[in-house]
Amino acid sequence: MKVFNKRARFDYKLEEDRFDSGLVLSGGEAKALRMGHADLSQSVARVLNGEVWLINANIPVVGAKDYNSTRSRKLLLHKAEILSIATKMKQRKLTLVPMSMYTKGRLIKLKLALGKPKRKFEKRQAIKAKDIERDVERELG
Repeated sequence: MKVFNKRARFDYKLEEDRFDSGLVLSGGEAKALRMGHADLSQSVARVLNGEVWLINANIPVVGAKDYNSTRSRKLLLHKAEILSIATKMKQRKLTLVPMSMYTKGRLIKLKLALGKPKRKFEKRQAIKAKDIERDVERELG
């Protein structure tokens, strides 16, 4: 099982720094993730009080009544990693972006990357460059 954040590369200029973390989940959430039911497109990770939290990730649980599918979930990282992430985020004004969720054995992991948000004109330029590249590829092949 692997769930990708397809908007991450479009919305952010990603740095080379990548981190793998565990998640604190309920049983229904773990089951939903194993079936591939998750959406990371609107989510972001934040460092709050020395802990890293995944905010606004949508993990819908089937059959749950009073359940908030976009609740904040705690991420499991070492203290040294959290300190490193927090200092890089403050110094370079970066955002911690969730890239993908995957299973590793019976565990569920989240891959995080540091990135700087793109502005609107940068997104337009990226779309234009991709269209030009597609047209050239069509003409050649």
